[in-house]
Amino acid sequence: MKYIFLHGLGQVPSDWEATIKKLDLGLDVDCPDLSDWLSGKEASYFNLYHALGSYCEQQEEPLHLCGLSLGGILALHYALEHAEKVASLVLIGTQYVMPKRLLKFQNMIFHLMPSRSFRKMGFGKKDFISLSKSMMDLDFQKDLEKINCRVLVLCGEKDKANMSAAIELKQQINHAELEIIPHAGHEINKDNPVELGKILSDFYRCK
Repeated sequence: MKYIFLHGLGQVPSDWEATIKKLDLGLDVDCPDLSDWLSGKEASYFNLYHALGSYCEQQEEPLHLCGLSLGGILALHYALEHAEKVASLVLIGTQYVMPKRLLKFQNMIFHLMPSRSFRKMGFGKKDFISLSKSMMDLDFQKDLEKINCRVLVLCGEKDKANMSAAIELKQQINHAELEIIPHAGHEINKDNPVELGKILSDFYRCK
């Protein structure tokens, strides 16, 4: 079985390292670099999603997908379209209907930031803005009831922007579990990787 951890926009694969060290199950975990998937391509959500599809086709099934923010959106999208391949889904700080107002505000901030600020974030400034714009119309609400694998929804206690979505995902996905992570904002894998690792271990242990 393959465990695939998808990082968020502005993160890199190494942001999962502290969490993975706390997993005590000897899992086969892979943390692909999302920016590599767009090398030589337009930075758009659908190019990224199609790259995820190609990547997953090469992996041994069943797949256990865990994603934060952008990574969570990709994981959710894949699970909706390939239900037969996905054994479990962990959604961290994940939206299922894109908050257009928030995305527009973020893009305005991105425009104002100097290019050097993006150097350690995987994607360059232009790609950040392009990718965010391409996500504006994503809406998975009507399909959530189709998910039948095990689902764990996580949200940092300080992540006010995504708390409502986390609660709604718990309500709309059959048998989904919800955990609020203490001492954490949006980037739980950075803010409280120890607690995240414990919760993921418990979730995967009960598969």
